[in-house]
Amino acid sequence: MEPIPVKFSQTTLTELMIPSYANFGGKIHGGILLSLMDKVAYACASKHAGAYCVTVSVDEVEFLQPVDVGELVHLRASVNHVGNTSLVVGIQVTAENVKNHAIKHTNTSYFTMVAKDDDGSLVKVPPLRLESMDEIRRFIEVIKRRKLKAEANNKMQKEQSNFVMAEDFPLLRGQRCETRLVGDDDHLNDLFAGT
Repeated sequence: MEPIPVKFSQTTLTELMIPSYANFGGKIHGGILLSLMDKVAYACASKHAGAYCVTVSVDEVEFLQPVDVGELVHLRASVNHVGNTSLVVGIQVTAENVKNHAIKHTNTSYFTMVAKDDDGSLVKVPPLRLESMDEIRRFIEVIKRRKLKAEANNKMQKEQSNFVMAEDFPLLRGQRCETRLVGDDDHLNDLFAGT
């Protein structure tokens, strides 16, 4: 397979934010934006892969600023990394005020997609040709992000399996919760009073 340049599959989707997309506060629902992000990730990944692609995971969805009704949302997608059957698509989302042309960055997210054939089996994707320092940086960032994510997942699994009531219960101090154990555990209420 010949490597395909990043620019070949770069995709931009622009959509007007209409009143039916708004929540009760008059801002655009996060789910609407997630759906648009999934669409642009699909278009970008499928174009690179030359195959149907499905979403496997989404990293770092943090809405930095709200989007208002009447704004144009621009979603710019680019393949940042490819594996054998997977692709990581970076998506930058901005909202543009059509009256004064002010543009605000609302979020950046990373969608991991896998390519499938018509029978639903995984298919190999073409390598990625990196033609700029930004493209090289983004490719390497995916490698680093995957490593950090694996380390964090391993650490969390150990924490979950090593729960020790006497050691971990004090973590509740200063949190916005109240403990009232019932049933077989109600004898522990006095032991942890004040946490």
